[in-house]
Amino acid sequence: MKVCIIGQGYIGLPTAALFARNHCEVVGVDVNEKIIDNLNNGIIHIEEPGISDIIKKALELNVYKASLTPEKADAFIITVPTPYIVENYSCDLSYVISACESIIPYLKKGNTVIIESTIAPMSTDDIIKPIFENAGYTIGKDLYLAHCPERVLPGKIIDELIHNDRIIGGVTPECSVKASEVYGQFVEGELMLTEAKTAELSKCMENTFRDVNIALANELAKICAEIGVNALDVIKMANKHPRVNLHSPGPGVGGHCLAIDPYFIYAKAPETAKIIKLSRDTNNSMPEFVCDNVRKIIKEGKIAVLGVSYKGNTGDDRESPAYEIIANLEKDYEIAIYDPHIENPNFVSFKEAVDNAGLILILCDHNEFKNLDYESVKENTVIFDTKNIIEEVPDNIKLYNYGNLYTLNNN
Repeated sequence: MKVCIIGQGYIGLPTAALFARNHCEVVGVDVNEKIIDNLNNGIIHIEEPGISDIIKKALELNVYKASLTPEKADAFIITVPTPYIVENYSCDLSYVISACESIIPYLKKGNTVIIESTIAPMSTDDIIKPIFENAGYTIGKDLYLAHCPERVLPGKIIDELIHNDRIIGGVTPECSVKASEVYGQFVEGELMLTEAKTAELSKCMENTFRDVNIALANELAKICAEIGVNALDVIKMANKHPRVNLHSPGPGVGGHCLAIDPYFIYAKAPETAKIIKLSRDTNNSMPEFVCDNVRKIIKEGKIAVLGVSYKGNTGDDRESPAYEIIANLEKDYEIAIYDPHIENPNFVSFKEAVDNAGLILILCDHNEFKNLDYESVKENTVIFDTKNIIEEVPDNIKLYNYGNLYTLNNN
């Protein structure tokens, strides 16, 4: 089987790697010329365990190549970004539409086209399907169209692409069957055949569920800081209940999924999806909450920011709340940023970041931050751990987290 994958990012590249490892011929398409050149030379642009070795081996075996343009294939998979439109929170399908139009000259009867990009409910039927019908294809008879969303965890993408159950949402039952045959090349989890609109809403709802539950924890943290209660103790105690699993509060929600996908549901039914929108608003309020408490801790001077990735132990900083926090604090403080997982010429080493810093602000739960080199930290430095990962500090260091923020209101 030959597979053409449009988009070689956090989902497209791992997917391409697995098809190539399972004896498929793969063309990975991207609009970024530098990424294409690097991939064809075995240089991987995302931090994800296992992918580099698979791609290098695929290049050696001549079963993978990166290209700026699509090629004829048996299956086409679209994995491009889907941001939201700020004015109305609806799904911006422009990249998906462009990708679909780009493959039309390379299609032939019997091909399977799969949209992996997360899209709003009804998008496949109402917007994507007509693109191919207008090109002369009958969906379900001479072209098979499906929405098959990914559901993976950064840092474990390869393992989860293989073992997680997969939603196969065909426009017709025949489309579902054809798409399942494509993923059957490497997926060992259950292939769950359904309609495209059900697959679309299922994916959006998976991320909305998590966003809502994080919002509950973040709201609890704000309440506790206001009324004088240790939020972390509350969560620990409540989670002793056999049917309760409160999440951990944090500095906000990032990533291309949780920070965006709930809006796709809200935009479809804004008068009904009130909990979804309120949860988004709550999580979006956390960067300001962090900054307000920073200003209570330290009035001026230097702040060492540790971590801008939205998720620990990855280099993925898409939609990271850290950037909003940094932009806010830069107005009043000297900011030095350290993130061992992201290459940025403006970032510095840990020692440079903490040198003469009055506050260390932890915004990401990288393993490197759980046991800091306190010998490099000056006495009486304050740590504000917004990810609640520091368990204890030396006597000459003051630690704030969501367990004791309420003490700031009593000072």
